[in-house]
Amino acid sequence: MSDQEAIGEAVARTVRSLRAGHGWSLDELAGRAGVSKGVLVGLEQGRGNPSLGTLIRISEALGVPLTRLVQVEEEPVTRLFPPDRHVVLWRGPSGGTGTLLGGSDPRPSLELWRWVLRPGEVRRSDAHVSGTKEIIYVEDGVLTLGVAGHRDTVQAGTAAVFVGDRPHSYGNETDEDVRFVLAVMDP
Repeated sequence: MSDQEAIGEAVARTVRSLRAGHGWSLDELAGRAGVSKGVLVGLEQGRGNPSLGTLIRISEALGVPLTRLVQVEEEPVTRLFPPDRHVVLWRGPSGGTGTLLGGSDPRPSLELWRWVLRPGEVRRSDAHVSGTKEIIYVEDGVLTLGVAGHRDTVQAGTAAVFVGDRPHSYGNETDEDVRFVLAVMDP
């Protein structure tokens, strides 16, 4: 494969991924970038030889630097998130934690969390973007899951899948800690 072919494939892959991440149609990206839909179709199929000006307009419309479009290296097959990269993003009033263990980007994105809720703690969440799904697995304790006004009790050893695009909450109404893992997928 020539360098030009490798760059064409990288541009095609990246533009498709970023456009999908924004939830845009070909027509919408074409309008935002000021290029024809035909140019985008060819570009996303790895055909054609777009000008530098066209690539700059597309990168600006997508909100990324031009270098992002032409990076030949693919995303690594495996990304590691060692413990020193885990980030505690929520602290409960009694010492509970919500720790982001790792995630992917761009959209669709996937996040993996580990949660500890101390007795009486509740984590309320606003609705995420439309189409978001969440899945929890309770390792220890009993979790009270609230989704759009509906409440479920989730026992240890049980998993639950629910829509994250509605207000929801995770609560501990018991006298023991609740430990669970959570995966969030944004479309």
